[in-house]
Amino acid sequence: MRTSARLRTTLSAALVALACLLVPCGAFAAWVVHGLADTGRYVDSVAPLSADPAVRDAVADAVGDGVVEELEAGPARDLFGPFVRDAVRSFTRTEAFGPVWETGNRAVHDAVLHALRDGRAGPGPVTVDLAPVTAEVKRRLVADRMPFADRIPVEHTRVAVVPAGETAGLRAGYRLLDAAALWLPLAAVALAVAGIAVAVHRRRALTATGLGIALGGGLLAAAVAVGRRLTLADVPEPVHRPAAGVVYDALTATLRTASWTLLALGLAVALACLLTGLRERGGGPAARRSRGRRRPRRGWTGRTKPRPVDGAAPPARDGAPSPARDGVWNGSPQPPVAGPRP
Repeated sequence: MRTSARLRTTLSAALVALACLLVPCGAFAAWVVHGLADTGRYVDSVAPLSADPAVRDAVADAVGDGVVEELEAGPARDLFGPFVRDAVRSFTRTEAFGPVWETGNRAVHDAVLHALRDGRAGPGPVTVDLAPVTAEVKRRLVADRMPFADRIPVEHTRVAVVPAGETAGLRAGYRLLDAAALWLPLAAVALAVAGIAVAVHRRRALTATGLGIALGGGLLAAAVAVGRRLTLADVPEPVHRPAAGVVYDALTATLRTASWTLLALGLAVALACLLTGLRERGGGPAARRSRGRRRPRRGWTGRTKPRPVDGAAPPARDGAPSPARDGVWNGSPQPPVAGPRP
């Protein structure tokens, strides 16, 4: 019997631990597939960033350098370079920058997603076309009557957003996360239910499950924070790190919310189980009085002592005179017991 209980306890602990381990992994996979890889949700997350000064400066530097590189080397580049950069910087501070920002992010996201999902895509880098942005900058310079602005070439320039060496690895990782986003949450739920069902003490198993889920949520939140630090450390130019931090925070907002939700949910389940156990163990004053009335009294020998009737003399110990033997019981005379007296 004890061996069976130990086996059930060990099996329950293993199932609950594995379920709690899969919870944060499933949350991360679901965020990647259903949040980060969804074009509409991605654009909705980054669209408000067009008003952030750090993002505007980073975009102005990147687009300005890209447009200037398209100019022919020589006096034209030296003449138009500063004007182009100033025009791009001023353009990022207008209301027209918002739609261009959304269009550019949608184009980049579609290109990356196509490369990850299409198994027939080549091993080359993932690129986007800067022609729409260049055309908008040229239109603004012409509107401002900048000399020779109409001579700025608008060519379809492909800019790499994912290097060629990382495309294959990202494609394999995305396929793995795509499958994990479906099966990991289902497996976590099944393992948790099975672990609680086979447990000897199910309330304790449910409490451990809640604490494990809370721990997983905390570890997921810590992983998001560590990922932010590592991402900013990989930005080559320190001046653009504030913009990278803003973008990272916008994209991981849903994941942070999920991690804190798991933490709060796990703690709530564990606290509810603890309070329920304490309440059942205490039972209230009425239950304690009822248990006190039902509990038999035990003597110094460990044997149960009968309760005396009201008004009756207590039973005598061995060797002491007995009221029954002396002819008195319950306060009234009784006939003597036949036979020799000891």
